Amino acid sequence: MDLSHLPDTPGVYLMRDAAGAVLYVGKAKDLRHRVAQYFRKNPSDTRGKVPNLVALIRSIDYIASASEREALLTERQLIHSLQPFFNEMWKDSKSYPYLELTREDFPRLLFTRRRTRDGGRYFGPYPKVEPLKKLTAYLWRIKFINLRRCRWEFSLDKPLEEKKIKACLYFHTGQCTAPCAGKISKAAYGGLAGRVADFLKGDFEKLRLAFSARMRRAAAKLAYEEAGMYRDFLNAFSHMEERVLVHKLGADFLEQATGRTGAVTALKAALGLTRPPAHIEAFDTSSLFGKYAVGSSVCFINGEKNTAHYRKYRIHFENTPEGGNDFAMMGEIVSRRLMQIKKQADPPPDLLLIDGGPGQLAAAMKSLRAAGLKIPVIGLAKRLEEVFMPGRALPLLLDRAHPGLRLLQALRDEAHRFGVTYHRKLRGKAELGEDE
Repeated sequence: MDLSHLPDTPGVYLMRDAAGAVLYVGKAKDLRHRVAQYFRKNPSDTRGKVPNLVALIRSIDYIASASEREALLTERQLIHSLQPFFNEMWKDSKSYPYLELTREDFPRLLFTRRRTRDGGRYFGPYPKVEPLKKLTAYLWRIKFINLRRCRWEFSLDKPLEEKKIKACLYFHTGQCTAPCAGKISKAAYGGLAGRVADFLKGDFEKLRLAFSARMRRAAAKLAYEEAGMYRDFLNAFSHMEERVLVHKLGADFLEQATGRTGAVTALKAALGLTRPPAHIEAFDTSSLFGKYAVGSSVCFINGEKNTAHYRKYRIHFENTPEGGNDFAMMGEIVSRRLMQIKKQADPPPDLLLIDGGPGQLAAAMKSLRAAGLKIPVIGLAKRLEEVFMPGRALPLLLDRAHPGLRLLQALRDEAHRFGVTYHRKLRGKAELGEDE
């Protein structure tokens, strides 16, 4: 089976039979590598369901995710809603746990699977809960997390009964700051709770540095078990840092998500690319008879806008007297964007889309050569929606309903919108006598 349409990024894969029914839903940190494992002959694989599953697979869709953690959450919800035949786990109503910092005079830190409107502060969810439990247990042991661990509910207005205080093991062994016995003020305890909240929000760089140093020292002493513990803690930090964008999936989520990635797959096939163009950046220019000349570049990743990579450019070169030089303008903005990518050591796009025909495309290719980068580049001309490609004499004409063409049009139109907005802003400031 051809798996070249799958990217080497995190996501969820859906295996379908000849009728299009979903047989199996899985998640992966690297989609292409994970799915390829199903089709490799491995005599030691004793999972009985795998040969039966592979024999039925006729197509594989995927949904891209921002991280492995997000993929886990998407997988969980899709399995629960679709109930695929070959998925044995996640068919019950069990949900991923959160960490809750309770809303009390003296808050507690609790693992919970239910997120309710009780005023508490929730962090998560955390699909990989075991390493997180080990980490929090260690942080409690070294008293970085130094909150009360009892189940009692009390407040300043309703103190805890003295007999319960005297019966508390945490109190007698000194494992608790004992706010119930007045050993710590509400303000001081609030500071401890605030430190825990900051940590759960991602402020753990000091701990990361300390654990890294301890791991290296333990490894140098050949104390591999201790080094492994700190390695697991560092992995838990990485898990907590991962972006999570998925909440409750809407009824049309699957159709929309696979439609976006399906457009990427269709574009790969239409353009004859060696890898799916998951990351595409589109370029456009705008001016008024050579005045207020600007350029723009926008970015789509897996068929969705990624505004973090949007850029706008004030054209530097002096325009020719008769008006703007579209080719020179295009060459300039492509060159500036490529220099940014190289300077910041960002992963290069899988495809560059130029708004225009052969002239604009040639200018962009010149900038690519000057930058020393090898990135596929195409041009899209508005009149007939012709796709111009380097080394091809005639343009490629895709059906107007082609999902790949629709993706290119969406990128081109977004680049135009973004550039025109900036151009109008400059014109407006000039009319008011303001500088840019």
